[in-house]
Amino acid sequence: MRRSSYYPNDSPDHIPYSYDAVPDGPDAAAEPQRWRMKAVVVIVFGLLAIVSFVAFNDYRTSSNNNAQHEFVSLLLPKLLSSPSHNQESVAKTVPNKKMQPAFSRGVSAGVSEKSNGLFFATNNNAELYPWNNSMLSWQRTAFHFQPEKNWMNDPNGPMYYRGWYHFFYQYNPYGAIWGNIIVWGHAVSRDLIHWLHLPLAMVADQWYDTNGVWTGSATILRDGQVIMLYTGSTNESVQVQNLAYPADPSDPLLVDWIKYPGNPVLYPPPGIGAKDFRDPTTAWLTSEGKWRITIGSKINRTGIALIYDTQDFKNFELIEGTLRAVPSTGMWECVDFYPVSSKVDNGLDTSIIGANVKHVMKVSLDDDRHDYYALGTYDEKNIKFIPDDLNNDVGIGPRYDYGTFYASKTFYDQSKGRRVLWGWIQEADSEHTDVAKGWASVQGIPRTVTLDKKTGSNLIQWPIEEVEKLRLRCNEFKDLNALPGSLVPLDTATNTQLDIEAEFEINKEALENTSHSNEEYKCETSGGASQRGALGPFGLLVLADEDLSEYTPVYFYVIKGSDGVLKTHFCSDQSRSSLANDVNKQIFGSIVPVLKNEKLSVRILVDHSVVESFAQGGRTSVTSRVYPTKAIYGAARLFLFNNATDATVIASLKVWQMNSAFIRPFNPNQRT
Repeated sequence: MRRSSYYPNDSPDHIPYSYDAVPDGPDAAAEPQRWRMKAVVVIVFGLLAIVSFVAFNDYRTSSNNNAQHEFVSLLLPKLLSSPSHNQESVAKTVPNKKMQPAFSRGVSAGVSEKSNGLFFATNNNAELYPWNNSMLSWQRTAFHFQPEKNWMNDPNGPMYYRGWYHFFYQYNPYGAIWGNIIVWGHAVSRDLIHWLHLPLAMVADQWYDTNGVWTGSATILRDGQVIMLYTGSTNESVQVQNLAYPADPSDPLLVDWIKYPGNPVLYPPPGIGAKDFRDPTTAWLTSEGKWRITIGSKINRTGIALIYDTQDFKNFELIEGTLRAVPSTGMWECVDFYPVSSKVDNGLDTSIIGANVKHVMKVSLDDDRHDYYALGTYDEKNIKFIPDDLNNDVGIGPRYDYGTFYASKTFYDQSKGRRVLWGWIQEADSEHTDVAKGWASVQGIPRTVTLDKKTGSNLIQWPIEEVEKLRLRCNEFKDLNALPGSLVPLDTATNTQLDIEAEFEINKEALENTSHSNEEYKCETSGGASQRGALGPFGLLVLADEDLSEYTPVYFYVIKGSDGVLKTHFCSDQSRSSLANDVNKQIFGSIVPVLKNEKLSVRILVDHSVVESFAQGGRTSVTSRVYPTKAIYGAARLFLFNNATDATVIASLKVWQMNSAFIRPFNPNQRT
């Protein structure tokens, strides 16, 4: 079988990949014209300067954990509301450039917007922030998955196969932007944390995927065979579904892939737009012995999930109707459909149905680039998903994550009996800066997904247990009393790679004496951590510098409603995270369910420019991208803060320093 590549091996444009192409089918078009956009921007990163670790002796915490802390109590509200904008002079390794509106990328090709779409300033004569090499180098993560260079977006086809976890992803091998041509990157791991990069799995060299090898899913059949269905964009930009499978199923690394010679196996059905038919799910087995998939689409402004049955993944039957349709939600991308147990915490194989099982239907909305899910019942006989609550239907109810988290995909990890979730964390800086640093986007730490047995109305997401292997030294702080308006510095060694677990209690007197309120609070629009209330905000300032010119608050805000019931919001405030003027500094968050006698709790993973936060054991999650200019390396600090006007907060924390995952290219000697 011939080794195929569009470019000759000695061509400067040749990129390595690892599947065997089959001869073109009878309907194949002539060799397609390829985009040959070469990145000529050469950024020479100098050697990092020796970084000084500052002791911050003026802010050492008391060795007595029970002592009250009232540091900067009068100054805190002013610090939180009036960040400094003085900028130190820096080496300008990124040439000064005028701000311009971000280019739209992806929409015209028939996928969701891949640019962050910001108009970074109302004054287009303003200059981009003068980032230097040290700042840009700091932004690269240490234990989140990302390629060695260039652009990455959606997770594809995750699975566990013969002792290895496999992860495929949308990748631009030519640059740090979405475009040129999108192919499938591939990496493997023994533990979902320490990844090894393999050659590209599939590239866009056939007429049916010449404009992109887009998102797809893996299905492991009963006999152990691996089936991969993916969306291809044809030479006429029509979205079609294609089949691929391993060239050598005995190879646990699945390095080589074959594209089925009869591709495409599915075209857009009548009434569906040529660019509105993408992202097939993992297949599940029906009681009739057929395999079933769903594919996202839309009719006018109604988002829909089409249904197909197959026995061989080459011939498909379109099932009348839809698995679910919700008006005014727009195009559904990256649909996911899977069962969760209402009795046990184990994950379930995708084909499981029956008693004590609920189903999750998740969609990525093209309109706002958020991932929404609904809990409900799968009616196999009528092939319908019926949500438990129509007010929390697909696309209008809860989200996986209230920050930067999109195009997610789960898989059933049969080795540990769990459901694992991947999600794409996009950049929030300028495209110009991404090109300068040579990469864009990371993947979230894989999360286990279970049904919340206590509420029955939401999912629990939690970082996989393997991430705890990276924990190093632990600093523990017990019963810290943060008075209203106070700031408590936490004496930790370094603060750019952390795993934090914290619990908070509001003093009972404040809870009892606080008046009922009709206040309407929303994380995104209510002023962030500077907006003071009787019972909040309070939480942690991560990636803060010594003089608080930069900091990222992760916090709770509690309101006693007119009915006397407490309502808790969980938020992440990027508005003061950076002195740079060319980054997106939004405030994210949502309400989090808190049950009677539960303490408020949060877990925060800090990994350089990524902050992932999980409240109440994972009932609500918020992921942020932050780009500090001063709160980096040894200058990064960690604080407990309480900006409430009436409540004293008692906090206990454990703070672990985190090791690097040392993600690197695969060495053939590591096969065993």
